[in-house]
Amino acid sequence: MLTRRHFITTTAAMFSAPIAGPTFANSWPTEAQKAAWDAQVTPANYDPATTNPWGLHPRLLPQRVEARPGLVPGDIHVDATARYLYHIEPGGTAMRYGVAIGEGGLYEPGTYTIRRKVRWPHWTPTQNMIRREPEAYAQYEDGMEPGPENALGSRALYLYVGDRDTYLRIHGTPYPRSIGSRSSSGCVRMVMPHINDLYEQVETGVTAVLYPAENDGPVTAHS
Repeated sequence: MLTRRHFITTTAAMFSAPIAGPTFANSWPTEAQKAAWDAQVTPANYDPATTNPWGLHPRLLPQRVEARPGLVPGDIHVDATARYLYHIEPGGTAMRYGVAIGEGGLYEPGTYTIRRKVRWPHWTPTQNMIRREPEAYAQYEDGMEPGPENALGSRALYLYVGDRDTYLRIHGTPYPRSIGSRSSSGCVRMVMPHINDLYEQVETGVTAVLYPAENDGPVTAHS
């Protein structure tokens, strides 16, 4: 059984997206357009540890922490209770990022493989999303083009079980103030500049472990 208990030891004290289906759009942004969007979503003089125009609680900013011995470098671990994502590094450290997770019963803990990663992805809501909230999602049933307003934001890591796409993603979000909360339709959300940094470090084929949200309670997302 999955458990979050003691899977990470940090050097700092712990405080206690929408699910996307495949799309078959014919158009993809050029490298110049992707670069322009990257510049648009990245604050001036961006420093991951201190830049915070989104008003996040400081604990949700990227931080290098100590990882428990035995964790595999390259893998990702998501602590759903504290709203942290850890990317394990060689040498016993991890980069920790604040995230948002799925609301209610939509969050799906489990062990997944990252089989695909996309810079400035397309997005299509699943049929379950459209049935659940037609007023929000029906307008995008034919897909949403990439860009800063796209529900998957600037980067997406695609979670699989074996060869099966689960439609769960770790992705950027155009709603950065949701970080630290339970607000997505199942996916793990990150601030776009943060996932842009993570994306460059993640290799396809690595494992992503999403731990249960034990003893869920109020979490302060913002300062």
